[in-house]
Amino acid sequence: QVQLVEYGGGLVQAGGSLSLSCATSGRTFSSYAMGWFRQAPGKEREFVAAISRSGGPPYIADSVKGRFTISRDNAKNTLYLQVNSLKPEDTAVYYCAADTSLWDIRHGSVDYWGKGTLVTVSS
Repeated sequence: QVQLVEYGGGLVQAGGSLSLSCATSGRTFSSYAMGWFRQAPGKEREFVAAISRSGGPPYIADSVKGRFTISRDNAKNTLYLQVNSLKPEDTAVYYCAADTSLWDIRHGSVDYWGKGTLVTVSS
């Protein structure tokens, strides 16, 4: 079992930045591949980014590539998502996800979810 809690959401103007984090507890953080998903109002949850257990080259959705950066600190049991150049269409609840399989995260089959943090981008 692993527990996930997201932080860092808020209201920001278009073009702005936020730093999201996901604190974990429970089983060893480094045992899990990690990812971020988001769900905009009235839409299905979508993949944003994923990173392997060791922090190797990440996978980033095309819609956010070049603007979002995923990283992890295994010593601090924390996952991060730096979101830059925000657009109104980035408005969504952002969820942290954990799974022993990076492939599963990339394809949306996730063992553990956080409760999400809301990012609102005003135009």
